[in-house]
Amino acid sequence: MSKLKSFTASNARPLPVLVLADTSGSMSVDGKIDALNTALADMLDAFSEEDDGKAEIHCAIITFGSTAQLHQDLTPASKIELQPLGATGMTPMGGAFDIARTMVEDKGKIPSRAYTPTIVLVSDGMPNDAWEPALERLLDSERAAKAQRFALGIGDDANASVLQRFLNDPGAKVYGAQDARQIKSFFRWVTMSLASRSRSANPNVSALGVLPPSDLDELL
Repeated sequence: MSKLKSFTASNARPLPVLVLADTSGSMSVDGKIDALNTALADMLDAFSEEDDGKAEIHCAIITFGSTAQLHQDLTPASKIELQPLGATGMTPMGGAFDIARTMVEDKGKIPSRAYTPTIVLVSDGMPNDAWEPALERLLDSERAAKAQRFALGIGDDANASVLQRFLNDPGAKVYGAQDARQIKSFFRWVTMSLASRSRSANPNVSALGVLPPSDLDELL
């Protein structure tokens, strides 16, 4: 690494990205979990190349399948060696909300100097645990409530109303994916949005754009 890049990296402020990934058994069909693994790997590769901005993108992956658990702790994207996700069990989304809230509130993991976090929720079904109080705790958290949020529903069984409640913004869109191509399109869009944020004059301001309807359909 050149001295300039080393200086830039050491002075960049963290831009945290938390991915909440549904790994329930239903994700094992129709190539959904494989497409998700590919999309996440591509996203991390792209983030690793963002070395000239004010922000250094840090990523965490929280999965919810047999249990809700931290699959990848918050780490600079360039240092992550992604372990593929598997798919089994039910959909304990509420547990994932609690893990995400605890992480965002932890100033040891996300210091005060960090930029506004982004939380990405991906699911193909209906949560089966006590998700509503967990979501309320997330939205009532001072730090987590300020996070930029994206949501993707995969397949016809994805519960759009749950994903919309997670967004907590009438103007925000819940997007849907019916196949592997659309899952990858969604993550490419998230990647471009966050890469733009990391290079912008103010990375706290969302660089969110509108997805072309031909690339991704909105869940109604």
